[in-house]
Amino acid sequence: GLRLAGRPNPFNPRTTISFDLPASSGVRLAIHDAAGRLVRALLETDLPAGPHDVVWDGKDGRGMDAASGAYFVRLSAGKTEETTKLVLAR
Repeated sequence: GLRLAGRPNPFNPRTTISFDLPASSGVRLAIHDAAGRLVRALLETDLPAGPHDVVWDGKDGRGMDAASGAYFVRLSAGKTEETTKLVLAR
């Protein structure tokens, strides 16, 4: 798999989301709330194979602090998709 993980988790105010691409591909990395609504798109670009780190600062797409609670980070890379849960504890 893509070895998608966020550390630290739970986090406040920021977490580093790491993943490993087996091959270069177009990547979309997005944060969704527990209801599935898009909170923030962190990444939408082509990346080379290998390990990558992306920091989420706990803010939504408008730059406002996201509320405490559970979030899901969804990584789409080529035909592969992985989701992992993050907990923001303010």
